[in-house]
Amino acid sequence: MNKVPMTVQGEQALREELNHLKGEERPRVIAAIAEAREHGDLKENAEYHAAREQQGFIEGRIQEIESRLSNAQVIDVTKMPQTGKVIFGTTVTLINLDTDEEVCYRIVGEDEADIKAGKISVGSPIARALVGRAEGDVVNVTTPGGEVEYEISAVEHIG
Repeated sequence: MNKVPMTVQGEQALREELNHLKGEERPRVIAAIAEAREHGDLKENAEYHAAREQQGFIEGRIQEIESRLSNAQVIDVTKMPQTGKVIFGTTVTLINLDTDEEVCYRIVGEDEADIKAGKISVGSPIARALVGRAEGDVVNVTTPGGEVEYEISAVEHIG
């Protein structure tokens, strides 16, 4: 399977979630199942069935996180030479040439994308238009609202 790019912060967040699931959620749900079992008849025991369902979700999420981490290629942009070019992990400040509005995005892995937090997926149309370009370049980005022309005003290697 191909390696999937991930920032250091993205890997850290997944590891923290994994530790939480394994160290807190898994033991809590196992205890809830044991307690519900003590209440007798399991066929009509709603607490037991709810705990078992929750256990399934937790185990599924643990497997999903472990799979993502095993396929991750962690890229620390702070250790890469600053060339002024847009690469995975960089934070890019753009100026909309029509409105003079400034926006700032960090290019991250698919799993880390959060547009409200200014993190866009490396596979998104904006990121694809930006990668490989440099400070001062003008790029056309196709958005749902049509073509938007941006100037790249800054490319930063922020951790």
